[in-house]
Amino acid sequence: MRDVAALAGVSTMTVSRTLHDDPRITDDTKKRVRAALSELGYVRNDTARNLRIGRGAGAVGLVIGNLANPFYSQLALGIGQAVEQHGLTVMLVNAGGDPQREARLVNDLLSRGVEGIVIAPEGDDHRHLGPGPMHGTPVVFVARPPSGIAADCVLVDDFAGTKDATGRLIARGHTNIAFVGLPPRLWAGAERLRGFHAAMTEAHLQTNKRYVRYQESDVKAAENTVRSLLSVAKPPTALFAANNRNMIGALRAASDLGSSIALAGFDDFELADMLGLPLIVVSYDAVDLGRQAARLLLDRVGSDGARLAARRVIVPTGVVEYGPPGAKYHLFGRGGPQAGNGA
Repeated sequence: MRDVAALAGVSTMTVSRTLHDDPRITDDTKKRVRAALSELGYVRNDTARNLRIGRGAGAVGLVIGNLANPFYSQLALGIGQAVEQHGLTVMLVNAGGDPQREARLVNDLLSRGVEGIVIAPEGDDHRHLGPGPMHGTPVVFVARPPSGIAADCVLVDDFAGTKDATGRLIARGHTNIAFVGLPPRLWAGAERLRGFHAAMTEAHLQTNKRYVRYQESDVKAAENTVRSLLSVAKPPTALFAANNRNMIGALRAASDLGSSIALAGFDDFELADMLGLPLIVVSYDAVDLGRQAARLLLDRVGSDGARLAARRVIVPTGVVEYGPPGAKYHLFGRGGPQAGNGA
C-alpha cells in the first residue's frame, strides 16, 4: 500500500479508503489510486488483514469424502450460496474415505482460522470433532449424525424415501426384490436398508438374504454385483439401488445381459428422464441440504451460538417415476432386446 500511495501521490489511508470505496475520496483521487493499483498489480491480502484485526479467515471449511460424487458438488453449492451472503467463502477439502486423513484436514482448516466446519464424516469415531479438539470452532454434520458428541446435523430422510420406492415396486406386483446398498456401517446405508426391510415386512414379504448385497460407490463394482445377482438360478424381478452409482451400475448390467428387471433407486441422476425406462427414483434437494447446514453453522458463528442446544434437521425426500405409465422394460444388450412385464 505504501508503494501504491507513493505512485499515486497520496497517503496510505487514502489508498485504504479508495479500496473500500469511501465517499469522502474524490473521483479524481480514486482514479489515480486505481491506476496505481493496476500498474503495480496490487491485490489486498484479506488473510493478513483479518489476522491483524483479530478476525478469522473469512471462510468456512467443508470436509467431504469423495469429490467424484455429484452429491457433494450440490452440497457445496448450497453452502456457498448461504455463506456468501455473509461475506464468507468455502474452503473445500477431500478426505477420500480415510478417517485419519479427515482428522488431519480438520486440523489444517482450524489452523487457517476458519469460522466453522461442515463435515460429511467418514467413520464412527467423532472425538476429533468434539469441543476440546475444535477449540470452540463450530461444526455441523451432514448426511450422518454425530456419535459420542453433541453437534448440529442435517440428514436426508433415507428411511422414508427407500420405504416409499420399495413399496412402489411391490405395488407393481414384485415379490422377489434385490437390494444393492451402501455398507450398513454408514448411516445412510443402515437407514436405507431399514426402509427396504420395513416395506417388505409391511407387505408380508420375506427378504431373500441372497438378494441383499453391499456396494459403496464404484459404478463398475456395482455393475459386477448386479450381474452376479442376475446370473443366479432364480434371479430377482426387481432391484433397489441405494445410490446413483449403484443405479448406473445396475442399468449397465441389466442392459448388457438384456434383463427385464424393474429398477428403483435412491438419488436422482442426470438424463434419467431421457432413458425411456419406467424408473422409480428417490429424489431430494442436496443444494437445500447445504443451505440448511450453512444456516445452522452461521447461527453458531453468531454471538449467542455457543448457548444453542444441538439441533437436527431432516431434509424430506420425494419419489419420481420416469417413463410412460404402464411401460415395459426393453433393455438392449449383447443378446439383443428382451421385453419383460416388470412395471
